[in-house]
Amino acid sequence: MPLSRAAARPSRRPARTVLTLALLLAGASATPALAAAPGDAATPAAPAPAPASASSSTPHLDAVEQVLRQVSPGLEGTVWQRTAGNALDAPAGDPGGWLLQTPGCWGDPSCADRPGSQALLAKMTANIAAATRTVDISSLAPLPNGAFEDAIVAGLKSAVASGHRIQVRILVGAAPLYNITALPTSYRDELVGKLGDAADSVTLNVASMTTAKTAFSWNHAKLLVVDGQSVITGGINDWKADYLETGHPVTDADLALTGPAAATAGRYLDTLWSWTCRNSGPFSAAWFAASNGAGCLATLEQDANPATPAATGSVPVIAVGGLGVGIQSVDPASAFQPSPVSPTGSPATSCGPIKLPDHTNADRDYATVNPEESALRALVASATSHIEISQQDLNGTCPPLPRYDARLYDTLAAKLAAGVKVRIVVSDPANRGAVGSGGYSQIKSLSEVSDVLLDRISAATGQDRAGAKATMCQNLQLAAFRAAPGDTWADGHPYALHHKLVSVDGAAFYLGSKNLYPAWLQDFGYVTEDRTAAAQLDAQLLTPEWQYSQTAATVDYTRGLCSA
Repeated sequence: MPLSRAAARPSRRPARTVLTLALLLAGASATPALAAAPGDAATPAAPAPAPASASSSTPHLDAVEQVLRQVSPGLEGTVWQRTAGNALDAPAGDPGGWLLQTPGCWGDPSCADRPGSQALLAKMTANIAAATRTVDISSLAPLPNGAFEDAIVAGLKSAVASGHRIQVRILVGAAPLYNITALPTSYRDELVGKLGDAADSVTLNVASMTTAKTAFSWNHAKLLVVDGQSVITGGINDWKADYLETGHPVTDADLALTGPAAATAGRYLDTLWSWTCRNSGPFSAAWFAASNGAGCLATLEQDANPATPAATGSVPVIAVGGLGVGIQSVDPASAFQPSPVSPTGSPATSCGPIKLPDHTNADRDYATVNPEESALRALVASATSHIEISQQDLNGTCPPLPRYDARLYDTLAAKLAAGVKVRIVVSDPANRGAVGSGGYSQIKSLSEVSDVLLDRISAATGQDRAGAKATMCQNLQLAAFRAAPGDTWADGHPYALHHKLVSVDGAAFYLGSKNLYPAWLQDFGYVTEDRTAAAQLDAQLLTPEWQYSQTAATVDYTRGLCSA
């Protein structure tokens, strides 16, 4: 769905209709909301980051870090940071259990048994139950419900029963119009009622926010940070209807991690909450409610968890997020000058009568406060042998947003031209709604992806279309997602994919909330370089995904298939 299910249900209103209505409500001029000046960002000070390792054993992290230092040096420590000494948080006896997948029923179209979903809920409860000071939750509206909410409540009750007083923040991003379904006051009251006597020992902050209505920017990061020491993050929204109480659950993935990188996630949330606290009010961009007479806890992580967590392992990661539009307009410390991009061609990046500034392809200042976009391109560019991309989409909702990220496609085109093998799996286009995207796809056909690749390969190599197609077909695999044999779940619904995953060379991978298609949101994730973890990711996710998805491929170099 556009902006990764930005027009969050309960209703099934097509997302393009929501975006159009949002534009009308925001004013016919459709100009972006004014972003805060750099000095207005009021991001909390961060502890000194751990020294970055320049070891050649981490060439992919090195490449990403080098780009981040060029693009967003002033955001190091609050929006991005490289740390060592982390551990992927797996249970005893299950070394790959740090990877949390929904629903986790590969090969079973009935999906009656959902071990992945159960493991996720159990991990949420266990992490929260271990809290001694703070629990920080971030998601996309609606607020956590069903078994997700039950997991939060059970964890908090356990933490309180252990004698702790816990401060809790729950922040959701709300698309215009849909913020009326994310009422912090009602949710606070609901949680207090479910907590019962434990509510006296839990201080709640609940907020929903939209940072720029006309630029379609709101919080999209999915985070559970406990005591600044443990984190769960990825693409999974805490929605019972889409993930749990359905015969066609969304396929998605999170990771669990402990160590210094968890603290970076906490400081990132302080950045979002600082803006939220400054902009909350009855008719403002953020709605806020608290329990026990608390104020808005703008710097909870800095105040309650000031120390950098001790090392818990030996995994190096780069935490990297983005500020979307409206929180901070530019990183004043950046001297970054992007290479020119030529986003014209067939198909062009823009379409339709609604013209918004193209932050993705033509906004240098936006790039400096959204380092995750540069990080993802740098990760792809660092590949030398193979790339696996598992995403909801590579192309976005056009209009009003740009159709695609031209620099990303140019990077993929260069890799294909260099003989690097590229696999792309996206959500089945059958999930697309009747108008725009009413489900989990924004494209009508996989040819929308392959057509852009052909155009960018031709531009990069000077080949005609036939030559560009030969280059692409020798190195690409492109398929619509399948989780089991057949084209649908047992209930007849197409398979929906919500991954935000990029893996390179069997060595490094990104897992977080950031989509590869244009979306100007607040997002967060981790780039991890560890061959053991990458092998676990391949065995538990990438291999079964391709086992079933290859039947829906339009391009597959291994079989000489190329219907693009």
